[in-house]
Amino acid sequence: MKLRQIGFCGLLVLLAGCGDRREELAVDPMTKVEIDLSVLDEEGLRGPADGKVAVSYEFAIPNTSRCRDEVRRIDPSVQFMAGSRGRVGADETECLCIGSTHRRDYLTVLRSLSELPYIDRIIECHFE
Repeated sequence: MKLRQIGFCGLLVLLAGCGDRREELAVDPMTKVEIDLSVLDEEGLRGPADGKVAVSYEFAIPNTSRCRDEVRRIDPSVQFMAGSRGRVGADETECLCIGSTHRRDYLTVLRSLSELPYIDRIIECHFE
């Protein structure tokens, strides 16, 4: 009987430890960025040396001045296109946003954008 109690207590300790660990392993917001960043150089460009290009990306935000101002503070070059759906599928209450990786701090910008709770996905923009 005593062995069973120790086993059960050990299980409880293990489960309690898992709960604490789960909080430590929170989901990285960069998982929202659905772009292969590994192919970009330090300037945010990809491709051969004689033909490097920037990657344009898109995401949707609530169509409010507060959200636009917050995004603009992170990336002043973002273009806002209210009324456009884009490939990301912005709905009538959202504003499509388009940015570019062509900057030294593109990773910082993408991380800051991905940390905004109202941005669900950041995907490559193909201008189709």
